[in-house]
Amino acid sequence: MKRYNLLIVLLLLIFNVTTAQKKGSPAADFSTIGEAKSKIENTVPLVIKALQEISNKEGDPNILSNGKTALAKEYGKIELEWRLYRGNMNNCILNNSSKKAKKCMEYHNNMFRDTMINYNNYITNLTKKNGYLGVEGDTKFDFKPTEVSTKLSEAYFNGGDAAGRMKLGQKKEFLGQATADDNALKPFNQLAQ
Repeated sequence: MKRYNLLIVLLLLIFNVTTAQKKGSPAADFSTIGEAKSKIENTVPLVIKALQEISNKEGDPNILSNGKTALAKEYGKIELEWRLYRGNMNNCILNNSSKKAKKCMEYHNNMFRDTMINYNNYITNLTKKNGYLGVEGDTKFDFKPTEVSTKLSEAYFNGGDAAGRMKLGQKKEFLGQATADDNALKPFNQLAQ
């Protein structure tokens, strides 16, 4: 009889390991955060380059200086929202039941998506040829807010599932990856050089 119990325990262990592997490793889940960070940061030099070209073409250095000031303000908004978003998503996972955590994460993901859409609209309009709205510009951004927010949402939902299988100490350490300083957006002045 004991052999059968041992066999059942081994089968359950194998099943649990296989199921955990299918869901993906927790470390891989949060790599999307670094990708999103890079996409946001990469917009700044592209916008400044476009402003420089427009400024040179028009012979007006104010286009560049005023554009950089305006861009710094908009980038500051997304930088603040990025920090809040990552903290809020972690809090959703740590402080709520599974059902409430999902609603909480959906809410904060939608808020951040809207912030990214506003930022994308702003930089797209700022880089139009000659600064006129409705004229197609040359600058192409690898920044699609809806796509980025979908990937972030999937990463956090997978991270929440993985964290659900952990003890509180492990959970905090695991979720700490998302709020680590490495995943913070670089300051505008550093990107604008």
